[in-house]
Amino acid sequence: MCWLQQRRLLTLLIVLRLVDILTQPGAVSSARGASVSISCRVSPKVTVGSSSGKDLLYWYQQRDGDTPKLLITRADERASGIPDRFSGSGSGTDFTLTISGAEDSGVYYCRHFDNNEHENK
Repeated sequence: MCWLQQRRLLTLLIVLRLVDILTQPGAVSSARGASVSISCRVSPKVTVGSSSGKDLLYWYQQRDGDTPKLLITRADERASGIPDRFSGSGSGTDFTLTISGAEDSGVYYCRHFDNNEHENK
């Protein structure tokens, strides 16, 4: 293998390593007032934040026409002003957002931050 092929292969491997895969279910529904849980599976395992010791997994809510709203930080901490009926749990590869007394239709996203981009948030 020539040096150019080796360099391309190395570049490809580096790029592939930087890509995290997040898997979320399709639509989830519940009766108004019931509890609903939304899962998020991350591959590879989520990095633990060096300063907090917490998993760097964040949850967002987006309603029609609005920008995404931060709900949960570091897997289980509610963002400022978020009611306690929203809760996050999980570690490693499996995470859950639970909404008690559901009345919040919208799109919910999980996002993994790596150590380099996390502290900018």
